[in-house]
Amino acid sequence: MNLSNEYIPAVKDLIFRMADDELILGHRNSEWTGLGPILEEDIAFSSMAQDKLGHAQALYQVLTGMGESDPDTLAFGREEKQMKCCHLVEYPIGEYDFSLMRHFLFDEADAIRFDMLVNSSFEELANVTRKFRGELKYHTMHAKAWVIQLGNGNDESRIRMQNTLNECFPLALGIFEPSGFENQLIESGVFKGEAVLQERWISEISHILKLANLSLPDIDSVRPSYGGRKGIHTEYLKPLLDEMTEVYRIDPKAEW
Repeated sequence: MNLSNEYIPAVKDLIFRMADDELILGHRNSEWTGLGPILEEDIAFSSMAQDKLGHAQALYQVLTGMGESDPDTLAFGREEKQMKCCHLVEYPIGEYDFSLMRHFLFDEADAIRFDMLVNSSFEELANVTRKFRGELKYHTMHAKAWVIQLGNGNDESRIRMQNTLNECFPLALGIFEPSGFENQLIESGVFKGEAVLQERWISEISHILKLANLSLPDIDSVRPSYGGRKGIHTEYLKPLLDEMTEVYRIDPKAEW
């Protein structure tokens, strides 16, 4: 599809949201390298971190083709207020239960989003999502297995998983923060919108959480953690960006 000029800002906003989420969560997941509770989990989180950085790079490359800066500049050359990641991905890794629940909630949404975009009218974005769907199947399979196992473990594991679900759920709702471009994305056939994505996500995670003996919080009584998509972030993002970009900012034009 030759994208009409009127839809370009909407598509760029969508891709920036996706790419920034992948970049930041990829870095957060990489912090488990050498720290996993068991060796297999150390390797798993490191592998998924690498995947997410690859997804981010591919999405930034699409933006470069739309007239934005090169991927490295988009990833490491923007200030905090220019980032469009949701609050969920910004939080420190915490203990394993938090990172696992974040992984589960985010990657279920991510996999559904990518599935929805496979038939997007914007072919460049559809091609990226087709390419990485297989990796996301592994991510969701990993998360499901551990959430179900720990939810059905002993009293301590079930209580900890329920508590961290309660903590993460408002943050996860921020994934679906509506933008001012929803109507344009829908009418252009690029994306069916955040509301449809959230509805499908609720249906999917509800089924899995039931298998895990965990209770989904009442969505009507939860205040979503919005703001990230508009550049309003948690206290955790700027220190992470400072750490991520420390070497790059020494000489942004350097070739490595």
